[in-house]
Formats: sequence, structure tokens, C-alpha cells
Amino acid sequence: MTLKAGVIAVQGDVSEHADAVRRAGAAHDREVEVAEIRTAGTVSDCDLLLMPGGESTAISRLLQSEGIAEEIVAHAQAGKPVLATCAGLIVAATDAGDDRVENLGIVDVTVERNAFGRQKDSFEAPLDVAGLDSPFPAVFIRAPLIEEVGEGTEVLAEWDGRPVAVRDGPVVATSFHPELTPDSRLHGLAFFEDADAEESIPVGE
Repeated sequence: MTLKAGVIAVQGDVSEHADAVRRAGAAHDREVEVAEIRTAGTVSDCDLLLMPGGESTAISRLLQSEGIAEEIVAHAQAGKPVLATCAGLIVAATDAGDDRVENLGIVDVTVERNAFGRQKDSFEAPLDVAGLDSPFPAVFIRAPLIEEVGEGTEVLAEWDGRPVAVRDGPVVATSFHPELTPDSRLHGLAFFEDADAEESIPVGE
């Protein structure tokens, strides 16, 4: 069965996420069709959902004005998997620490925007990620810090003692940009039960 992956395309690395989820699907013998989502009405047809980075206040505003926000929440509440990265994590969180961001509340964390520094402070680091059998090359660009993690939220990876990847039910969220590397295992971890298994099925299927 072909899976439909929706990439929220109001900002961020849309094509990079689309390529990564296709590679992750191929690694698990699953065909993935990608839809770029800029208006309401498509999310409900998607099996998988990706929320790229960008500027969190602008993303939040656009999701609300276009009527996409409530569709993303319904998708997660239905148990369908979501991957939210960098600013996508901020918008998906229960608390962004910024009143300008209207949070979706689909991942129970409190975040601090740009906590890892400005654009010039960007860096790449090998991360030990729960569920992966070797370090993942994580790219941090103006990355948010996960300050607090809810009781039901699992920490998947830390950097310098700070959580940088978490899972809350069907939602995986990262401070970093997994799409900016040829390694698609993080997308596999988000959308398939075992990123290293030969055969797997999406968490929400």
C-alpha cells in the first residue's frame, strides 16, 4: 500500500523532508507519495505528517489563518505519526515560552527558542538516538532547547545533557534538522516502528 506523507509547506526545508521520507519508505519497502500542504483540506488524507523548521511565529500564524492547525491536532489525536523539526517542534509543543506562538500542544514539552545560538553558531554533532544502532549526524541551526519534558514523553536523544529529540505518542520532535543529511533513519524512526528493521509499518497504521 502506498503511504501518503504530507509536508507542511508554509516554510522550511520542504523538498528535503520530502526526499528523506521517500528514502525512509524505500528502506522499509514502502512506497511514499508526498503532498505539500499550504491550505486546509489535505491533512486528513495523509498517513504521515512532517512539520519542517522556519520561523515559529510565522509558521504558527499561517497554520492558524489557513485552518491547518486544527487538522494537524486531529491527525495526531487519531494516532497518526508526525515528525516536527526545529521550529516545527516549537509550534508542536505544549509551551513555546513565547506568547506570539499559538502552540498545537501535540508534544508535551516546554521549549526555549534559539537556545543553541544564532545562525553563525550552527553545528553538526553525532547523536546517540534510542532506536538507532549507530550515531545520527544531527545538524543544529538556531535550534530550540527542550527545557521540560512531560511525564508521558520519552527522551530519544540528548546533547550536552539537554534533550534534543523526544517522542510523545505518535509524535517525534527534534531540535535539529534530520532532513539536512543523507541519513534518513530519523524519518524511519518517526514513521516506522523500527528504523533498523527490514520490514515495518507506520506507527499510526
